[in-house]
Amino acid sequence: MPRRLIVIGAGLIGTSIALAVRDHGADVLLTDRDPAAARLAAGLGAGVVLPGGPAAYRGAPADLAVLAVPPAAVPAALRDAQKHQVAHVYTDVASVKQAPIAEAAKLGCDLTAFVGGHPLGGREWSGPLAARAGLFRGRSWVLCPTGESGAAAAATVTALVRACGARPVLMDPAEHDRAMAVISHAPHVVASAMAARFVDTPETIMRLTGQGARDVTRIAAGDPRLWLGIMSANAHPIADVLDEVARDLARTASALRSEGNTAVTDLLVRGRVGHGRIPDPQKVEDS
Repeated sequence: MPRRLIVIGAGLIGTSIALAVRDHGADVLLTDRDPAAARLAAGLGAGVVLPGGPAAYRGAPADLAVLAVPPAAVPAALRDAQKHQVAHVYTDVASVKQAPIAEAAKLGCDLTAFVGGHPLGGREWSGPLAARAGLFRGRSWVLCPTGESGAAAAATVTALVRACGARPVLMDPAEHDRAMAVISHAPHVVASAMAARFVDTPETIMRLTGQGARDVTRIAAGDPRLWLGIMSANAHPIADVLDEVARDLARTASALRSEGNTAVTDLLVRGRVGHGRIPDPQKVEDS
């Protein structure tokens, strides 16, 4: 596994990666546009703060730089990190791949040294205090090599994934973005839409809410600014899924008004079948 890393972005994901590799004895430098976040992550044992960020780096290139920044920030972060030669290999953690890779190419980034990455582990909370060394254990970690990614770069990033206890999964960037629209991005919109119903719901009624309401709306607690960036970068695939959901909801609402039980039953049955296809994390981890 990489022995020397620079983590650019000391939030939930970046700090969790740093904590995981620190458990394997790796040396980690941390930087964040918010110096307080980097100091907090360092205080948790995730590494040592790099004051001034990549521009201030003067050592030999690290084995790997992890760009733990939002999708829209990945291209510029990659350009700046490569300009200052902070590492031999670079990866990111963004949940959108096509747009950042295309923009990085436009900026003249060296894509032979870059392998896109997306660890499929997270929490509804953000920031270094929410980080966990075991956050990715047993989880899938999608790797999206560009058409130019070198074999050595791919091997280095794959070693990082395994050191974090995750399973590397190779995907094309476009395939990745369509998949995330279905299993992550559109569900977040749907959860937010349901949670938004509660804004004007009387307090006397809110006191009656139970586990069902919490389960359905849990991910709506995510950072709106972060999720706006994700959705903007993957807008069309998400909109396509939401159109399908909207058609289902419209048919169901119409059926309920006309007492047409067939359409309602159809949605409930398909929903149960679809839910049954979600893998059990414990069984996946043990397989």
